[in-house]
Amino acid sequence: MTLVRMVVLENALVLEMTREEFEELVAEALDRIPPELTRLMDNVAVFVEDEPPADDPELLGLYEGTPLTDRGEWYAGVLPDRITIYRGPTLRMCDSREDVVAETEVTVVHEIAHHFGIDDARLHALGYG
Repeated sequence: MTLVRMVVLENALVLEMTREEFEELVAEALDRIPPELTRLMDNVAVFVEDEPPADDPELLGLYEGTPLTDRGEWYAGVLPDRITIYRGPTLRMCDSREDVVAETEVTVVHEIAHHFGIDDARLHALGYG
């Protein structure tokens, strides 16, 4: 059984969830990606961090790398692309565990879509933005 608590932070209630519980939600979101898509993912790693860079404190996720659509013959011997999902802002914006589950899934799909070369405008049109 997962225990979800609310704590008061700067006069606002904030959902509390352990890093391990949040990492499990990210893993479950990844497991829900259709296998035909995960088979196409190449040279990408997914990480969970507590907080995003200070210059973007509400960032939920970040894709860093070269999208599959931009890779050419030159693409070899490079470090894996990096997808990072941020726990802090997700918990601050959600009111329940169910909200965290839903938001985490949307964020994971959003960042994986960037790996496939789908831009933010298209993701917003599809409801992932």
